[in-house]
Amino acid sequence: MRHHERSPAMGILIKNTSIDGRKCDIRIEGETIVETGCELCSSSDEIIDAAGMAAIPPFVNAHTHAAMTLLRGYADDMFLQEWLEKKIWPAETALTEEDVYRGAKLACLEMIKGGTTLFSDMYWFWHGTVRAVSEMGLRAVISPVFIDRFDSAMARRERERNERIFEESRALPDKIRYSLGPHAIYTVSPESLIWCSEFAEQHSLMINLHLSETSGEVEECVSKNGLRPAEYLDKLGVLSERLVLSHCVWLNDREIGLLKEHGVAAVHNPVSNMKLAVGSALPYSRLKAAGVKVALGTDGCSSNNNLDMLETMKLASLLQKYHNNDCCALPAPEVFDIATRVGAEALGVDIGVLATGRAADLLLVNTDLEQMTPGHSLISDLVYSANGSCIDTVICAGRILMRNRYVEGEEEIRAKARETARKLAGRL
Repeated sequence: MRHHERSPAMGILIKNTSIDGRKCDIRIEGETIVETGCELCSSSDEIIDAAGMAAIPPFVNAHTHAAMTLLRGYADDMFLQEWLEKKIWPAETALTEEDVYRGAKLACLEMIKGGTTLFSDMYWFWHGTVRAVSEMGLRAVISPVFIDRFDSAMARRERERNERIFEESRALPDKIRYSLGPHAIYTVSPESLIWCSEFAEQHSLMINLHLSETSGEVEECVSKNGLRPAEYLDKLGVLSERLVLSHCVWLNDREIGLLKEHGVAAVHNPVSNMKLAVGSALPYSRLKAAGVKVALGTDGCSSNNNLDMLETMKLASLLQKYHNNDCCALPAPEVFDIATRVGAEALGVDIGVLATGRAADLLLVNTDLEQMTPGHSLISDLVYSANGSCIDTVICAGRILMRNRYVEGEEEIRAKARETARKLAGRL
């Protein structure tokens, strides 16, 4: 499998920026930050004058469904199950691989313009998403949706498909990683959940799974299995440090303890959870107290409706404050950390820190904007005041993906996505 990629990484010298309030230059060679300091000199291929800009780590969107950009605004203000069963699932049956490619490419453009260089995805037509990510130059952990509806024949086909896709993924660059994507405990049989866990362990893969998004899911699991969802996964032997659970809204203390015991990461999706009115909020303070790793995600554009991680940080912080009646819950530096360094750790990717010898993934933030003025605290301004439009430059693995807020080919990407969405709506 071969995909077109953007031009290879080159030497870059960033002048007159700052890291953590310290004025400095940054020199990049290949995919690595090789030097930071004052008045650096270099014969770099590209020199960026970043006066008035701050360098920060890139954002990590730890849970989304990229191609659902095509369904942005298509089915809003509905109850979750009605939304899924009457609108989303029927629409997804009409999707083609080309649709997913165009929708995912639009998502990659949106994430680049908002400062995200790594995301975790679960969706149909895996190859379409991979093609889009390859062309746009991002990092991604991509899961094909695994659903067997408790049917043994379907389960066998799903396992064979995942084995085939995994073998194909070996030819991809390290920036794009295959992961297993069993959808949820109510759409995947226990036999297939066990198979996913064993396959992941055998091949050192991540597993991406929705869990405890609604109280109804918990009640159904207790009714069928006599256990709550995380307890059920523990009984199956599925809990491990390779597992990333999205939503986790309805966990109790015993389940939180099980996540900690097995090194499982949880992903907070505040915007989607509020919009779909799931009835509670991820128990961040209890997860934090237990030592469970928590990352941050947008979810898909049909339930958010954007991929802006700065907005997601703000709403994550505000939701925790409101839900817990605690103005000190999830403060700005903490939510910024989980949206950058912690998110990368949860996905097993070594980015999120700007230092010599680390990966050359970084953002240049324009601090000369109204919402960044007067500038008492960069992190507070980013979390509570700014949005993705403050990101001027995006560098991923030593490649400049956006400069002066322009991404090469962005006009065509938007036009093709509009055309694709119109054709999809016509088929519906």
